[in-house]
Amino acid sequence: MIDRRTFTTALATGTAAALISSSGMAKAVAPAKARNVVLVHGLFADGSCWSDVIARLQAVSLNVTSVQNPLTTLPEAVAAAERVLARQDGPTVLVGHSFSGMIVTEAGMHPNVSALVYVAARAPDAGEDYAALAKTFPTPPATAGIVFDGDQSRASMPSRPRTGRSIPISSASWPNAWGRRRSS
Repeated sequence: MIDRRTFTTALATGTAAALISSSGMAKAVAPAKARNVVLVHGLFADGSCWSDVIARLQAVSLNVTSVQNPLTTLPEAVAAAERVLARQDGPTVLVGHSFSGMIVTEAGMHPNVSALVYVAARAPDAGEDYAALAKTFPTPPATAGIVFDGDQSRASMPSRPRTGRSIPISSASWPNAWGRRRSS
């Protein structure tokens, strides 16, 4: 298993290399070098999970923004990423981890996006239904308890493996996902 420091270093190095390397590109096409990086977190995290990566990218003079994914629906998450992309002042590398690969795929059509980076992320085609695609493969053990209920990409997860009670994953119920009760 890779530790956090190794992962962070590898991600920062790979992103920086993608931004400043021009070897292997066609000479006729000279894309503008991106000076912006937008990072999108996956489920069960927030924008602060990129803090180590942000510091390393800023150290090489890149403008870095971490999207605070609303963790509600896919369309709302894409809209949040697009709002951040609209505030960028030039070519931007859009980076997604885990679940946010779906967000990056959809938001990657924004005119400011010059490159997409998927970090251990789902990478469907634009408009592809990931839930339908995933049903064609065996369920991975880590996602065996997640239930997609068909409500605009909302998902539920069991709060305790043996109770049968499930908690919807949304911004309103997020504290419950960690076993804390929300005041009524």
